[in-house]
Parts: sequence; structure tokens; C-alpha cells
Amino acid sequence: MATPYRPTIGLEIHAELKTRTKMFCDCANDPDETRPNVNICPVCMAHPGTLPVINREAVRHVLRLGSAVGGTLADFSEFDRKSYFYPDIPKGYQISQYAHPLVTGGTLAGVAITRVHLEEDTARSTHVSAGESAGKSLIDFNRAGIPLMELVTEPVIHDAETAGRFARELQLLLRTLGAGEANLEKGEMRIEANISVSNEEGKFGTKVEVKNLNSFRSVERAVAFEIERQEALIEGGGKVVQETRGWNETKQETFHQRFKEGSADYRYFPEPDLPKLFLSEIPELSPEALRAALPELPWERRARYAQTYALKENDAAYIGATEERAAFFDAVAQALEHSKELVTLAANYLVSDLAGIYAKRGTESYGTLDPAAFAALIKMTHTGDLSSRGAKDVLTILVESGGAPEAIAKKHNLLQMRDTEALHSAIRGVLAEEAKAVEEYRAGKEAALQYLIGKGMKATKGAGDPNILKELIAKELK
Repeated sequence: MATPYRPTIGLEIHAELKTRTKMFCDCANDPDETRPNVNICPVCMAHPGTLPVINREAVRHVLRLGSAVGGTLADFSEFDRKSYFYPDIPKGYQISQYAHPLVTGGTLAGVAITRVHLEEDTARSTHVSAGESAGKSLIDFNRAGIPLMELVTEPVIHDAETAGRFARELQLLLRTLGAGEANLEKGEMRIEANISVSNEEGKFGTKVEVKNLNSFRSVERAVAFEIERQEALIEGGGKVVQETRGWNETKQETFHQRFKEGSADYRYFPEPDLPKLFLSEIPELSPEALRAALPELPWERRARYAQTYALKENDAAYIGATEERAAFFDAVAQALEHSKELVTLAANYLVSDLAGIYAKRGTESYGTLDPAAFAALIKMTHTGDLSSRGAKDVLTILVESGGAPEAIAKKHNLLQMRDTEALHSAIRGVLAEEAKAVEEYRAGKEAALQYLIGKGMKATKGAGDPNILKELIAKELK
């Protein structure tokens, strides 16, 4: 139902970057390390007298992303100290960027971007509720100092679906660029939404920040809930206050955490221990060099699938949604010599049958499925050597055990029977047993023909070619 309120949403997204070492020291950047406090050193633990050093690869990752989204890459940039006091920040400040981010502007998924900058991640806090440490908070500094990209959008999103679509596209872009895995469930990508509603044209309402969004569905549900909450609050005579709220996944609602700080509270000032960055002086970080080194971007890939193979928009989006899926499809297309007809058929089987098999298994494993074998299966289906049913059965075996499609089909008697003499024999038996259907067909009921074809398929254990069966039955009943 339409309401007089216009929602406005801006996103702040943090993503850990994939580098060998941390942002300002030589400790390993290993998000999979389970032992606490092993990837630490005096620099990331903020021991007195230590000096940070900028990670060049992290800077390059952010600039490549900026180039991909059409942003303006900084010629001059610097790092700043962002002061706040919390146990996960041993220095009492975070090294971040404020006045001079690496990237400004750009667009992704139709959403304008304000800025993209680089900072260091914080340590990980665990609040213990049971055992010897119950009631205490434990801190693991392995994550402290990991390169962290922060991207801020313009407040131009007006619905939950657009917010979710932007976040998904950013994750895919980071993976395509090799800049990060951005797994939300592992905390490698964290999404915050700034939400307001207003019924005054050209004016924003009071902004509320929502944190703890650890899945794309949570982003969409939290935004939708907060829009409804704010509208109901105003309608009831209340007032929206600027605050930070969390998302309760169990209750599917937001809750108050704290009142929001302003930028002045962080007392930003230039980091004195790091040099200024004059990026134009570094040839490999020039806009031209960065653009030339970009891979095929997600939207370019989807456009190629649509233009080259005439794939439907949804199919192109599904296939291009992960690097592994897209790489598998491209290898299959190459094995099919880029035949439009065959590749389109392959896409249909990948999006429907193969996706269904993986959904039942709970995992996708394109790395263990041979693209050449999948392409051979598509060719057999196209030539009629395999029925649709037979192709599904062979594909299931391919996924589970591998092998050659033709050998699998022969072993399991799945090759489509096209021997007219053998099919004639089966048909005669069916027609002798189905006198009523024969009479109905001769009386002009076309549905009776389909019934007889079905019986013929059953008599041949699904191996009969339905087109040949139809032709032979019609000929017999003339």
C-alpha cells in the first residue's frame, strides 16, 4: 500500500581485503586462523615506539575497485587518526582516511558512490557467557590491522531490494577483482544501513544507522522493518531520534544500541607516522595502468552472455553470480565451439538441472565437474541420443562420480532407442493392449495419441525416442 513517506537509504560497507600481510605491518593476513593472538606484532599491538608502513597491495585493490566503478582516483591521499577508546583498538585510535580518500564518486548497480577509502580493521571481541571466563570479554588481535576497505554510497536508495542488490553486486565485484572474498558469515564484509523517512518533498528525515547485518537477506529485512518502524512512529505522534540500532535475526526487528556519534567526536587529524601519497608518481597505480589490468567485470560478463548467446537476463545473472560458475560455463561454451544453439541448451541445463542437483547436495562443486563431459552430455541431448529424462539421470551420475556421458548412458541403458524395428515391436504390443485409446484416437481425440506415446515410452523403459514413437503410432493407426 502506498504511503506519503519517502524512504532514503545510504549504505556503509566494510570489506576485508585479500593481501599477504596486514595493513601497516608484516603480520600474516589470515582470516582462517583459528588460534587466537598468533598473527600479532608490536606494530598491530601498538607498542610504544613502533611505526606503521603502508601496504601497497591494499592501496592497489581499492584503486582497482574505484577504476571498475568509474570513480575518480586520488592523485593525492593521506591517512588520518580516528580517535575512539574501546578494547579492540589498542592504540586508542584507528588509522583511517577522512579528508582525502583514495576514491571519490562512481556508480555500481545504478547506485551512486560517495567515496571509497582504506583503513585498518579492529580486533575481534568475544563476550563469554559460560565456563571459567563467563562474564568476561576476550580479545583476539589476529584481525587487528587487517586492510579494510570502506565504501559509502550516496543517500539515493529508496527501497530494501535495491540495497540488497547493491551489496550483492559489490561482493561479486570484490571477488572478480581478487580483492577479497567478502564472506558475510565470516565477517569479511559488514554492512550498515543509514535509513530515514520523510513526507516533505526534498527533505531527509532523521537518520538511523542499523548494524549487525550479516546476510543480504538481513539487509533487506532490516531496511524494510526500519522503514515501517519509523513511519509508524511518526504516524503515532512520536519522533525519530538519531541513533545506532542493531538487527535481531531471531525477532526480525531492530533494537537500540547507542546514540550516534558525529565526525567531530572522532577528532580526525592527519597520521604523522605515515607519508603522504602522491599516486601519480607510482606508474603501476596510474588510472591508465589500473584500467588496462582490469578483468572482465560482472556487468560486462552478463552483457556478453546476453549478446553472444542470447541468454535470458535471469539466466545470465545466475551464471555470472559466482566466479566458479562463470568459469565453468565459459569452459563449456568453448568445448561447444560457441555454438549459440548448443550453448543456450547448456545454459538451460546449468540453471535448472545442475542447479537443482547442487541445491539438494547443499554445495556447488564446479571444480570437480569436467566442462568437456558436460559439453558432451549437451551434444548427446541435442542429437537425440539422450532424452531429457536420460540427460538428467546421466548428469546426476556425472556430478556424483564423474566419467564419460556416453559410457554412463550405455552402462545404465539410458541411450535413447531410435531403432525403428525395435520400436515397431514395442508399439504393436501397446496398441494391442490399448484398444480403447486406439478407438478414441481414430475418433479424432488427439489426447489419445499422447497417451499411447506415454505407454510406448513405458514399454521401452524411457529409452524410446518420443518423436519416432509418435510417427510410428500415427502410421500404424492410419
